[in-house]
Amino acid sequence: MARHGMLRARPHELLPGTLRVISVRMNYLPPNASFASTLKNPNLGYISRYALGRDYHKLLRQRLKKLGEMIQDAYGEFSFRPFVDSAPIMERPLAAKAGLGWVGKHSLILNHDSGSWFFLGELLVDIPLPIDAPQEEQCGRCVACMTTCPTNAIIEPYVVDANRCISYLTIELEGSIPEELRPLMGNRIYGCDDCQMICPWNRFSQITDETDFHPRSALHATDLQTLFSWSEEKFLRITEGSPIRRIGYSRWLRNIAVALGNAPYQEAVIIALRSKLGHSPLLDEHIEWAIEQQLKHRADHTIEVQTSQQKRLIRAVEKGLPRDA
Repeated sequence: MARHGMLRARPHELLPGTLRVISVRMNYLPPNASFASTLKNPNLGYISRYALGRDYHKLLRQRLKKLGEMIQDAYGEFSFRPFVDSAPIMERPLAAKAGLGWVGKHSLILNHDSGSWFFLGELLVDIPLPIDAPQEEQCGRCVACMTTCPTNAIIEPYVVDANRCISYLTIELEGSIPEELRPLMGNRIYGCDDCQMICPWNRFSQITDETDFHPRSALHATDLQTLFSWSEEKFLRITEGSPIRRIGYSRWLRNIAVALGNAPYQEAVIIALRSKLGHSPLLDEHIEWAIEQQLKHRADHTIEVQTSQQKRLIRAVEKGLPRDA
């Protein structure tokens, strides 16, 4: 943010002569998204639905380039430049001003016909196109996105503390994930969709027509131990053309190690974690934390079993039954 400064508010510095910004959206919600079933199973890895298919940056940018060429054919020679998360542009305020929706309390753009499961892109042009009217904010008193956030990252309406956001922690953060936030991440290994899943407006969301955004089977609701066992070569092969690839193999393993630490105790999990020790200091730190968590889960499980056995014994004695009944 500091590096680019006010460039975000000055599109004409990205394309000299810019007069308008064409803001577009593209639905990405895949069929059979399996939100709840994956999140409820702590042994599976949850990946944000936008990242299960092909990287949207290239696809959407190509479409925007074609749109610019179509306008050029109809209008004549003019300058244009497409952007999809590729430059410091305030895409959500621009989308709101263009009438694509309003900014929800989770800071994402909401549309009354399509919810929020869509990507945004921009085409900067130097022709004076008509200006659209923005939509009225329609969140009302609803604070579902704020109360459901696993890490309480939405600190007030329209304000997200990125340092607590699971999407930031698993995708943008290059270093160590704060220990106090790791247990709150559950099995989310790349991004988080909770604030969108709970939003009432997403009842009107539309399934994408783009088959490129459909889930890759190797990434969709896959066992955490399987994902953790991948070699770097396999990770690069499976994530080719995927937005996941850019976080790299080490951070991929870091995220999964945290999820394995949050999973129910299994001796196989501890063995799997130890098998990756020595890869890097960053990964080792998260693996050691995860093993410690697994050992705590084992102790808690033992206490729970012993307590259950004691309760059965007491009930048996009270009923006058043999102790092994």
